Amino acid sequence: MKVMVETSARHLHVTDEHLKILFGPDAKLSNKKDLSQPGQFATNEKVEVIGPKGSFVMSILGPTRPETQVEVSLSDARKMGINAPIRESGDLAGTPGCILKGPAGEVTLESGVIAAKRHIHFNVEEAAEANVVDKQIVSVKVDYNGRSLIYGDVVVRVSPKYAAAMHVDTDESNAAALPGTVDGEIIL
Repeated sequence: MKVMVETSARHLHVTDEHLKILFGPDAKLSNKKDLSQPGQFATNEKVEVIGPKGSFVMSILGPTRPETQVEVSLSDARKMGINAPIRESGDLAGTPGCILKGPAGEVTLESGVIAAKRHIHFNVEEAAEANVVDKQIVSVKVDYNGRSLIYGDVVVRVSPKYAAAMHVDTDESNAAALPGTVDGEIIL
């Protein structure tokens, strides 16, 4: 089965509380662009994410979440001086932290920096069509620009709230010379 493969660049998700600290008490996230996952969007709001050795200005993805989470590639993490573990979104226990700096204030995170584990989102019907279940591990083959690659250890995530799309970080995308959003083939 084919699946859309997208590159997920460095970004963060914030709580309502952290949004207000970073941007002021009346702050709301403003939609810059809808993303492939229903209800998810890139915002106009950006913050500086600071590690011991360096920083990046990163976009916030909305809507707000129950926990603040920073998602970077391993190359980004090294530049910032952070030893980010590869984790599924939301699996933040024991992860390193950083400092977030916005126009109205700063937040020091004790944890929350990860390199997101490559994954595929499916809604329930799409998962049944692909013959996969939640938390199953699959491989996905891409073949572009003379750099064919098989991504292993891809976790399947199934929810009625999702739409079919695989997410890889910029390091993983560059390894396969992906030109943007492409089709991949799921290998069970």
